[in-house]
Amino acid sequence: VQLQASGGGLVQSGGSLRLSCAASGQILSTYVMGWFRQAPGKEREFVTAMIWRGGITSYADSVKGRFRISRDNAKNTAFLEMNSLKSENTAVYFCAVDVRDRMAPISRRSPEFDFWGKGTLVTVSS
Repeated sequence: VQLQASGGGLVQSGGSLRLSCAASGQILSTYVMGWFRQAPGKEREFVTAMIWRGGITSYADSVKGRFRISRDNAKNTAFLEMNSLKSENTAVYFCAVDVRDRMAPISRRSPEFDFWGKGTLVTVSS
């Protein structure tokens, strides 16, 4: 699986941005698509993830209610809609896939994710 994240850019505080993650290769229904981010000088952290077979999602508390993960099955693409952005959301955002052969709870641990895309930079100006 190869992943390509895009959609980052500069946005003002309070604004919105939509990131995309295009996957090449088959994404099976049990796979988990996740978004992580890494701010300057900080460790990579979990943002959100979704089990590819619709519906089950997990969000970090810091983004709950403002960010939304979704997917387009036909295009093998996941999205991260980010609203009410804050300066502390400035980071490089990565999409990743956790390859699993069975349904299981979503892991928030980055080592559990097997494939990673190159990040896309989101800068929120205050």
